[in-house]
Amino acid sequence: MASLEASPKLKARTASTATASGLASEDDAAVLAKLGYKQELRRNFTMIEVFGIAFSIMGLLPSIASTLAYSIPAGPVGMVWGWFLASGFIFIVGLAMADLGSAMPTSGGLYWWTHFFASPATRNPLCFLVGYSNTLGLVGGLCSIDYGFSLMFLAVISIARDGNWQPSTGAIYGTFLGCVICHAILASTMSKIMGKLQTVFVVMNFVLIAATIIALPIGKHQANRRNDAHYIFAQTENLTTWPTGWAFMLAWLSPIWTIGAFDSCVHMSEEAANATKAVPYGILMSIASCWLFGFIIVIVLAACINQDLESVLGSPFGQPIAQIYYDALGKRSTLGLMSLLFIVQFLMGLSILVAASRQTWAFSRDGALPFSGFFRPISQKFGYIPLRAIWGCALLAAILGLLCLIAPAAAQALFSLAVAGNNLAWGIPIFARIVWGQRKFKPGPFYTGDKLSIPIAWTAIIFLVFGIILSMIPVGGPNPTPQTMNYTVVINSAVWAGALAYYYIDARKWFTGPKITINTDDLTETQAQALREEGLDVEGVEYKVNEGGAETSLGQVDEKDIEIKSKGIA
Repeated sequence: MASLEASPKLKARTASTATASGLASEDDAAVLAKLGYKQELRRNFTMIEVFGIAFSIMGLLPSIASTLAYSIPAGPVGMVWGWFLASGFIFIVGLAMADLGSAMPTSGGLYWWTHFFASPATRNPLCFLVGYSNTLGLVGGLCSIDYGFSLMFLAVISIARDGNWQPSTGAIYGTFLGCVICHAILASTMSKIMGKLQTVFVVMNFVLIAATIIALPIGKHQANRRNDAHYIFAQTENLTTWPTGWAFMLAWLSPIWTIGAFDSCVHMSEEAANATKAVPYGILMSIASCWLFGFIIVIVLAACINQDLESVLGSPFGQPIAQIYYDALGKRSTLGLMSLLFIVQFLMGLSILVAASRQTWAFSRDGALPFSGFFRPISQKFGYIPLRAIWGCALLAAILGLLCLIAPAAAQALFSLAVAGNNLAWGIPIFARIVWGQRKFKPGPFYTGDKLSIPIAWTAIIFLVFGIILSMIPVGGPNPTPQTMNYTVVINSAVWAGALAYYYIDARKWFTGPKITINTDDLTETQAQALREEGLDVEGVEYKVNEGGAETSLGQVDEKDIEIKSKGIA
């Protein structure tokens, strides 16, 4: 799909319509019209609130707590320096995405960019693949966060009973299901204040971070037991059967899992005021905040952790962070901090459901998902939100979460969609831009510059590919059992192969990429010419290819062989 150079007349009409209905400012509506879409969602989110939704989904401390099983086996060096190095590379990925997000801010940005920049032969299948990978990756992230919430919630009960109670898989799923339903209800009914709530969520994250980094070092059980600087910054361990160097690399999975929701800023583009700046700065501020404060957190954890790392990993409470709190603070304080931890984790799930529903709605708007016609409508009654998409994501999460009843390994593989699936969805549009579409790229207000933009993009692609490979490696060692096997490669390959099979078997007959939804009555001959050149699929515009029509070098049907029939186009 191409970016339309909208005429002043078209911009004015589109913008005035959106402004009159109170959905957006004239400038924001005009930017969206240039991308081919009419304004349908209300722009309730400021730049800080766009940052807030990404930072809330990352849920820094709860996410670190949920992923300690990746970093602790490599010892303090893996916890501390693994975090610092991987976060730096993730920031580079954020820079590459910020370039695109500033230039073309739309809710379906990742697959839209792919279609815009990719070659004519690859644009439709790659766009289809990215859309499905990103949509399922976000739903996988919702499953992962809510599953983590259920484990933390039940860990509090276990602590209260001094570790003498372990939850059944049924109890875990029941808690998970209740959490998903609560999120769907809240996302449906609190749309008018959802942007403001992100600020509250950010504050709660920082309250939890402050409580942890202050309380742990001065805990009454921690006197004379804090680890020294050499242990924190230079002590290497290896509790896996991999070589020590590879165990260190596997520790990178903790920040890769944690700092993995910055694309939510893109999905909120059509609800963000001044999106060309709010989106890129939201991406970069959320990553930078996690990089800095996460580094501080892991240093504190390394300073206070019991040097018998195996006992921490095998905690009877089921969560290493619970054991770290317990060893430093005792039972009562641990219950307090763990309660705050699962509350923040709950808020993470609400934020990612909001982001996932916007991506799902955008993909449905372009007709790519099954039942797109059902998920496409916007609910004005509930505040101009994609209500059906919200509940569709919640239902899919509830179904996919049933895997936790089979085995933890199966559930973990499903949740890996949040890493491998999203890495693929982030990497392809960046790759398409620098390989096929650099000449078409027009920077927005944020731009890393002609000299840096391309090296940054290539570095991001290499790291994302590495992250996909890393997420598929069995973390315990090279000879896993069926119980410890990493089934990420199975789940993700099935998703990617299934999406491409669906496209080539059926969808190629009708999927032509993102659709234009602006009013065709307002299209001028200039816009009509752009449609002919780029072969865009427009609601209300009918294309007829005359017999003998030939493909041009752009991969589209030659202009002279196209008849555009519309009320607004001669």
